[in-house]
Amino acid sequence: MLALWVVPFLMAVVFHEWAHGFVANRLGDDTAAVEGRLTLNPLVHIDPLGTILLPGLLLLSGAGFLFGWAKPVPVAFHRLNNPLRDMIYVAAAGPGMNLALAFLSAGLLTAVASLSTGGADGGEGSFQVAEPVALMCKMSVQLNVLLAVFNMLPIPPLDGGRVAVGLLPRQLGESLAQVEPYGFLIVLTLLLTNVLHRVIDPVMGLVFGAIGLVFGTS
Repeated sequence: MLALWVVPFLMAVVFHEWAHGFVANRLGDDTAAVEGRLTLNPLVHIDPLGTILLPGLLLLSGAGFLFGWAKPVPVAFHRLNNPLRDMIYVAAAGPGMNLALAFLSAGLLTAVASLSTGGADGGEGSFQVAEPVALMCKMSVQLNVLLAVFNMLPIPPLDGGRVAVGLLPRQLGESLAQVEPYGFLIVLTLLLTNVLHRVIDPVMGLVFGAIGLVFGTS
């Protein structure tokens, strides 16, 4: 079961970071490309803590969920064509990619569901192949929705915080940007006080509901 998490997790965090770099590159900042980070090679994006240690501890502890991150892709926001506006697109690209992966995974899950239950060809071989694929797709949907919703929290340096800074009136945006050095401490406090779950769980429920409507699984 642990091995089934590896591919969905790596795809979720690597594609997330690649999306940031890809959009930044299209909008005038080639920093990620110059530094060799505009790639889907997971080895380039591995963060010892966020990609290996934390996910490994969660899996081994039987926490019931997986979370982590890849090494952030470098973006020089001042090099973007329109820094304030384009920062919004660059920041939103990561969570947007996770949502796209969630919907793609749900589509693939729907396609293999009959095989995983012995339908279609009905052979034992089909079942053995389709069942692990279906499980990985289900894990991918759950993980990508979690990452998308979490990262869109309006707390810098999370992606949602950068989006909020770009969308708010200048003075409010500058005030919110000053929160960035304390952002992860704020997130940790929200997590430990269970406020974080109360905030993101309803939003995740809405996203799962939308996926269910699209693929007729609600």
